[in-house]
Order: sequence, then structure tokens, then C-alpha cells
Amino acid sequence: MHYTKKWLTLVGVLTVLAFVLAACPAQPAGQTQIVEVTREVEKIVEKEVQVEVTKEVEKIVEVAVEDYTTPHPILSDIVVRQAIAQCINRDELIASVYPYVADDVKATLRMDTFIPKSHWAYSGPYTDYAYDPAAASAALEAAGWVDADGDGVREKDGNSLSLKFTTTTAQFRQTWAAVAEQNLKDCGIQIIRLHTPASWWFGDTTGLARRDFELGAFAWVGQTNPSGRTLYACNQIPLPSNNWEGQNGMGWCNEEASQAIVAANNTLDRAERIAAYDIVQKHFSADMVSLPLFQRAEAEAWSTNLLNFRADPTEYSSANAAEWELADGGDTMVIGFSQEPASMFSLLESAAVQRQVAQMSQGILTTQYSYDYQPVMQDGLSTLEAGLATNEMVEVKAGDMVYNVDGEPETLAAGTKIIVDGETIEYDGSSAVMLPQLIVTYKIKPFTWSDGTAASVGDMELSHKTDCDKTSGATEFITCEAMQGVEFGPDLQAVVTYLPGYQSPTYFISPIGVYPSHQVLSDGRNLADVPAVEWATLPEIAEKPLSAGPFMITNWVKGERIEMEVNPYYEPAPKVQKVIVVIIPDTNQAVAQLLAGDVDYLERATLGGGDAVQTVIDAAAEGKVNVEIIPSPTWEHIDMNLYTK
Repeated sequence: MHYTKKWLTLVGVLTVLAFVLAACPAQPAGQTQIVEVTREVEKIVEKEVQVEVTKEVEKIVEVAVEDYTTPHPILSDIVVRQAIAQCINRDELIASVYPYVADDVKATLRMDTFIPKSHWAYSGPYTDYAYDPAAASAALEAAGWVDADGDGVREKDGNSLSLKFTTTTAQFRQTWAAVAEQNLKDCGIQIIRLHTPASWWFGDTTGLARRDFELGAFAWVGQTNPSGRTLYACNQIPLPSNNWEGQNGMGWCNEEASQAIVAANNTLDRAERIAAYDIVQKHFSADMVSLPLFQRAEAEAWSTNLLNFRADPTEYSSANAAEWELADGGDTMVIGFSQEPASMFSLLESAAVQRQVAQMSQGILTTQYSYDYQPVMQDGLSTLEAGLATNEMVEVKAGDMVYNVDGEPETLAAGTKIIVDGETIEYDGSSAVMLPQLIVTYKIKPFTWSDGTAASVGDMELSHKTDCDKTSGATEFITCEAMQGVEFGPDLQAVVTYLPGYQSPTYFISPIGVYPSHQVLSDGRNLADVPAVEWATLPEIAEKPLSAGPFMITNWVKGERIEMEVNPYYEPAPKVQKVIVVIIPDTNQAVAQLLAGDVDYLERATLGGGDAVQTVIDAAAEGKVNVEIIPSPTWEHIDMNLYTK
């Protein structure tokens, strides 16, 4: 270590000082030397200054968008929807599945709205969208849908004009869908066909029920009462938030059309219904949310020897069996069915073959020719206009039984939804409201059963008692539950008072038929005393019921034939004395028997819609048989989903 001179001098001074201090005398004991030390302390205060800094942060909150409430990027464009309609050649579709249908008949199969052209509620023609790919292409071009890259598919705003097309795996639909695919391709519209199992497409929680489609093809069945509220009203669009209630899978909400479809189903006046349906159909065709393609073709063939035969789209040809006549004077008529009924108990069995045999061997209250109603055994339609019904407003209050908006009986309470003045309201639980109440008188013409016993009012009482008995095996009691009360008599008459709010458009058709209350069974019991639960097993009901129709079953050889003879008490007496239904499962064999003269008539289900029809058409051209192509009530269509998931 290095020491400087200064450092050494300081050390020396300190040493001398130490000795001097040591030589000083000590202080007296007990005397405390107080040394006051004064310190100047510099207090340093650290002040924390907080500067408030405002930082703007953009917070993005994701709001869940409900499925099928976002407009579809393609199908929300009406130009595209109308172009799809114009690009599909419906005549070509018909020809692909019905090659035997002549051009003039194709026009009878085409539809321009959801109601067939021969229906009472059709007031068209409406916008038909004739096949015109050139016009469709021009409209697409003008709307900005162009094929810029030359790949054959149009684009706009980054979206290719490509759509998924969903339907079933049925060969029938695969055939016409292939034609539609090519038609659309010619217009620059690509469809991706998805043929799915019917169990998925029509499932309760899949396919159509969940609106899982862009373009969806299936069939509706037109009915005499067109209904349509669940299909086209704005409040019938199925969504997750309403538990997927409704059948308006397109998501179509045209307020004027919606109000009209509700009005059409809430009035009993035929003229008002026609006017309301006209409004709906005009908007339906103009908005093009669903493209009606064609009614299915059905064929019936019969011998040239059979007179007074009547083919109709909405009624079985057996309905006028009492008028049939054989030109050669013969007394026996032979009908070919592909299958036999499971039972003649009409309450439980509703197959077409059963209904046709029942019309001949049990009788008919009313027919449904050409999408309308005609009384047969019922003594006139029980309409308001005929003075057989009233529909007065009545006051209802909490606790009363009413018919709610869902078509079910319900005790009126807070929250009950009812229709008042055509509008759906939610009852407040306390106030009195006015609802319409139908009271209808139903009459049946006097007749005699096939055993010679005159019909009685007891027959109507037994019908009501049995048909409304929930042990009978029946599964539908809608009309029974809508009745507030029934009074029978005098004669063959019943007066039904319906629950307030029940407004069925078919109120004039008797819901009460007849059963032979006098009939004594083989075991000695009277039919009127037999519990409804046993009826399905009674031979007198399931196999050989007494008849009120033109014929009665006399012999049934299961799997082979059903023999019927004329009912001697039916008036006017039929010309044909005996009808035999033969079971011919094979269509080609059935046609061969018709051409050979062994069968007089093949009903539509037996003849089918396949190649055998062409054979019959060729034979008809030679004058050997008669054939008629009937526009079926069942019609094919393509729905367009206006919203995306």
C-alpha cells in the first residue's frame, strides 16, 4: 500500500492527541456527563405523484346470432330464386319420371302455386315462371352474377352461385333431380346433390325439421281443405328459440300473405276463404320461395266393357260403385288390388285398399270429388248457409273449457293462447272474452241395413260412443275432444255443440257415423253392449260387417280374394250384382289379366306409375282398354331456405 506524506502527518497528530486525553483526571463518580449533540437533519420527503392515464381499449363483445336468422348470401336474392325457377324445365322433369305422359297432359301436372289448379281455392293463373334460361341468365348478369373465371359457375361478391340440394334417396327423385341439375348448370348455377335417407330428411330432430338445407325437395299432399297456416305464416318459422315449431322451413315472412293465410283458416265463409287464399298465392308465386314442380301422375285402367267409371284425383273410383254397369249385361265385376286390407274396422285401418272396399261394402257419408265435398248418406252438408249450423259469439272466462290456438281443448287460464277476432292473444287470467261457438245439426238419410233392419238414432249414438272411446285402439280423438256436448234425435240426427274457439273449416262434415246397434253377434251378445276395446277382434266388425252400402262382404279368402254381393236393401239398386276383389301383387301380371279380360279394373296403386302404364296406354290406343292419367294430389316441389345457419 502507498502512503502519502499527508496521510502520515495525520496519523502522528492523532497519536499525540490520544496521549493527552489519557493524562486528564477522571470525572467524579455519579456525575453524569451530559453531552448534548446537536444534529441538523435534512428531512427528505419523497412525494409520489400519480399521473392518471386514460387508455382507450376497444372491447369486442360477441353476441350469439340465432341459427337461421342471417340472410342467405345467395338465396336471399330474389333474382337468383326467380332464375332457378326459370332455368328448370319442368316438362323435362315430368318426362324423366313419366315417359308415357303426353305433352298435353304435362300441362295438367304443372303447378304455379301450392294449390292444384282444379281446387276450389285456386283463383289463378299466377306467375308461372316458364322455362326460359336465356331470360334467367340475362337477369343474373344484370344483378352482378357473372362467370368471371370461366369455370361455368357464376360469382358475385366472392360468392359462387353454388347451392346444396337435399332430398331423399328414392330413385324417382334421383331421376328428376339429375335433370334439374343439368338445367341449372346450363344457367351457370351449380347444385351439389345430397340424397339422404328418408329417416334423416323427415326425422323429428334432423333434416327438414331443423331447416338443414339450402334447396330442399320433397312432396306435399294437397287436400280438400288447403289449410297452410303452419306452412306459410310468419309465426310458423321454426327456430331454436321457439323449439323448432312450425313448418315454414323457407323462413318466408310476407306480412300480407301471413295475415291472409291466418284469415283463411279462421273463417267458415267459403267466399272469404277463396279471397284470402288468392292473396297468399299471389305473394307465394311472386316471391318465389318454393318452386312447385309437378303433381305426380297416377293411372287407372279399366275394361271397355265397364260403364259409368269415374276417375278423380281426390276420390276413389269405388265411390260410385253403385252406378257401375257392364255393357255386355254381365252381373259380376272383378277388381285387381295389389294387397288386401288388414281389417274392415275403419276406425283403426285407413289404407287405400280398405277404404275402397269399405265404400262398397259399408257405405259413404260424403265424397270428395275434385277437391270438394258432396253428401251421400249424410242428408246435406251441415253448413251455415243451409241453416244447419250457427256460429254465435259467447262469453268465456277463466276456468271455462275452450279450444286454444294449437287446436287443443284447454281450461282457460292466464297464459292460454286463443284466437280472438282473427288475432292470437294470450289470456290475462281474469277478464271475460268473446269466442265463436259452433252448434251443428248433422242428419243422415233413412236407410236399411243389409240384414233388413232400419237404421235408428241408436246407431249414431253407438258410433259416437265407440269412436270416442280411448280403449278402442284409435289414436286420434281431436274432434271428439272438441265437442262440448251432443244431443241425439229425433230420427237420424245429432246436434253437436263444440267448444268455444273451435272453428274447423270442415265443420259441415258429420263426425258421427253409424254402427248397427241392433246386431246380435255369434256369441249371443248385442254389439251395443260390447266394450270398444274388443271391437277390433270381432269377425262381425273386422271381416264381415253389416252393410249400409251397395254391396256386402260374403266371403274373404285371405291373401286371394274378397267376394261381395249386392245389398238387397240399397236404393237405387245397383246394376252389378257381384264384385270380386282379387289380390295380384305383381303389376305386370295384373296388367296381363286386364288385357285378357279376366279383370275389369285396376286401381291406381295396383297399376302404379312404372313401365306397365305404357303397356296399358298402348292397349288403349288399340281400343282394348280405357286408361286415364290423373294428376295426383301429391306434388313435388323445391323449397328455398332464405336464411343460413
